[in-house]
Amino acid sequence: MLLIHPPVVKPAEPPAGIARLAGSLRSNGVACHLWDANLEGLLSLMASAATPGEPTDNDNAWTRRTRRHADAHLSALRQWPLYRQPALYQRTVRDVNRLLHAASPPAIRISLSDYRDAGLSPLRSRDLVRAAAEPERNPFFPFFSDRLTRLVETRNPGAVGFSLNYLSQALCTFAMIGHLRRRHPEIEIVVGGSLVTSWAPHLRNGSPLRALADDWIAGPGEAPLLARHGIAAGDGAEWRPDYTGLPLADYLSPGTVLPFSASRGCYWRRCSFCPEQAEKTPYHPLTAAQVRAQVADLRDRTRPALLHFLDNALSPALLGALADCPPEVPWYGFTRFTPELARTEFCRALRRSGCVMLQLGLESGDQGVLDSLAKGIDLATVSRCLTSLRTAGIAAYVYLLFGVPAETPDAARRTLEFTVRHADRIGFLNLAIFNLPVQGPETAPLETAPFYEGDLSLYRRFSHPRGWNRADVRRFLEREFRRHPALTPILQRDPPFFTSNHAPFFVMTPSPSPSPNPSGKEPEP
Repeated sequence: MLLIHPPVVKPAEPPAGIARLAGSLRSNGVACHLWDANLEGLLSLMASAATPGEPTDNDNAWTRRTRRHADAHLSALRQWPLYRQPALYQRTVRDVNRLLHAASPPAIRISLSDYRDAGLSPLRSRDLVRAAAEPERNPFFPFFSDRLTRLVETRNPGAVGFSLNYLSQALCTFAMIGHLRRRHPEIEIVVGGSLVTSWAPHLRNGSPLRALADDWIAGPGEAPLLARHGIAAGDGAEWRPDYTGLPLADYLSPGTVLPFSASRGCYWRRCSFCPEQAEKTPYHPLTAAQVRAQVADLRDRTRPALLHFLDNALSPALLGALADCPPEVPWYGFTRFTPELARTEFCRALRRSGCVMLQLGLESGDQGVLDSLAKGIDLATVSRCLTSLRTAGIAAYVYLLFGVPAETPDAARRTLEFTVRHADRIGFLNLAIFNLPVQGPETAPLETAPFYEGDLSLYRRFSHPRGWNRADVRRFLEREFRRHPALTPILQRDPPFFTSNHAPFFVMTPSPSPSPNPSGKEPEP
């Protein structure tokens, strides 16, 4: 089986989704090949943009300078010294992104983290069908038409699976599906991933997308893929991700970043407007012993510079297990503000275990708003957590969410005041404006309208019950929050495009180890 990670996603680390699938298939004797078409495609576009040729509409002095330094910029992003010079890092990343802009056709905008097409929307089934019918329209077509054909002809897979997790991947995924259908109609096509899970209600019989693939998998894909080969999945507790075949040395990070999930779902699962509740995702954690064994095995195989926990929230029990038995590699991930993190000694133990950064969803600095969201946290605990993390030397990457139904302008300003009071304890800030999910019990009482034009939209526009609408929220963020002198430096620290994926490199001491197989590559077909 050929498993594909399509463009466009931040190319900072190998794709965990197809690595998990590979682990389950290979451990059951099913051969599979992994292809990160995202990384290879982005590098191919940048290489073509850097090649001297006829001037284009996107050419200017900045672009010409970027073309000259393209190789040096990409090399610098893979080495530690650049991350000790934040201003130079920001310029380098923006220059690299400029290469993708230069390679984009006029109607399409490609960045290091997104794909936008002025003529096609990933939220309209008819546009995805058109993307499949006209794959030559896609700017990645010259790359994937050749590479995909060679992989199919050399590997001779019985099926090809696409891992579709983000809207930024959708149009490219369907262009690749259309090309595959045209050139190799005999091959079965399977599509899964978190976006397919969210789209599941729209993909029932009658959807024009159904005919484009032989199978659509909502939820975890391991058991359905094994079932296709006549293999009973069991509980799968011992399956571990397998990154063999992925070019680990080519990602745009200073050393291999190892993504790892210690659980599926969320242990809290009570927050309002939570997709885990709407999609009825159960919580399935690995045991502490399983996490230790799998991380140790992957660590010895890949020699990572950084371990990235992908869990929706690392539980207090797992954090305690990591503190007691360190993974022997620097690590970071999402967790919740809990009483455990309010204890300085606990945070110091986490830091000794290798924790360099924790991502924390505060959402609001107003207690009433937090209670309305069923976050299960109080601001006094948040304050103690931020203090303990700073004392221990762990960076806090804090997420704030504005415009939820319970918020008012005064509540938003209380969030501003709380954030300012704790600015010296916050390493990075992520600001977002609330999007109302299409489904969920909290959506029903609100007056709603279409948010985006398209049958696949995951969100609805709503009339804010307190009159605090998106335009007002946006003005507040731009005129008050972002301009506050205590917060502007924090917001400017956030790595452009790569955001939390690169943030840990600015707060950790580099200690990369050479890998026995740094590329992770299999022989080129």
